[in-house]
Amino acid sequence: MGPVARMLADQRRLHLQHGPIDLIIEAFGPEADVRRAYQQAQTAFATVLDDLVLELPLLRKPVESEPQGQIARAMWAATFPFSPEFITPMAAVAGSVADHILAAMLENNVLSRAYVNNGGDIALHLAEGAFTVGICDDPATGAAGGTVTIRPDDRIGGIATSGWRGRSFSLGIADAVTVLAQNAACADAAATMIANRVDLPGSAKIRRAPADSIQPDNDLGSRAVTTAVGDLDDGEIDTALDGGVTAAQHYLSRGLIRAAYLSLAGHRRAMPETINNHHIRGSVTNG
Repeated sequence: MGPVARMLADQRRLHLQHGPIDLIIEAFGPEADVRRAYQQAQTAFATVLDDLVLELPLLRKPVESEPQGQIARAMWAATFPFSPEFITPMAAVAGSVADHILAAMLENNVLSRAYVNNGGDIALHLAEGAFTVGICDDPATGAAGGTVTIRPDDRIGGIATSGWRGRSFSLGIADAVTVLAQNAACADAAATMIANRVDLPGSAKIRRAPADSIQPDNDLGSRAVTTAVGDLDDGEIDTALDGGVTAAQHYLSRGLIRAAYLSLAGHRRAMPETINNHHIRGSVTNG
């Protein structure tokens, strides 16, 4: 089936779906601009999946030569800064699609706020007001560990979450790692990398399997991905989270991300403490 577009029951949000890509979109502003933005989103979405499929073999390989398509290049640009650590452009596919659709919506339209939610990886436009977004503790259940309030001067254009319980494979054991960054593609790539580093290598409590034994056509090949995590004691949880925190701090220092929130077995870490002089620990509220 080809791309499907429909307004949701609330008549405010647009749903776009094609194959594995499933977007929820909402825009705020003058009625004519919102209506035009939704039409532009549909037009831009029409070729997204087909364009990605054309370059899929290259996108599943470790970051190397730059691809040709607009979204594929965005995926490459978001993941390249993390090399030579292992990463493929597919680590940023959901965020890059969200960014692409949001950019199309903003062409020649005046929108005060807008978002494109691609399965939890979200591209944001915020000219005024604020967004309050739930921070996921467990992608499998959708449980939220709190909320973060984002303002225009925070310069945050994307949020993404990764972890072994999510819809994609993970090399680590984080229940969820949520990253705030300049756009959704960068957040997507960084969340993947930080989640991989929340780990206990060699632990008998962690069950793993080759990625290609679960899904032959994946970008991780035979690398061992997490399939189950046993009961961990507090020391093990802290050790695993420390690995993710070290990675997040490194990416913060390089300006690749704006903030990160890590969750494992009910334990949480948030960093940094402030963005633009307002407290992240005050904005990220546990609940």
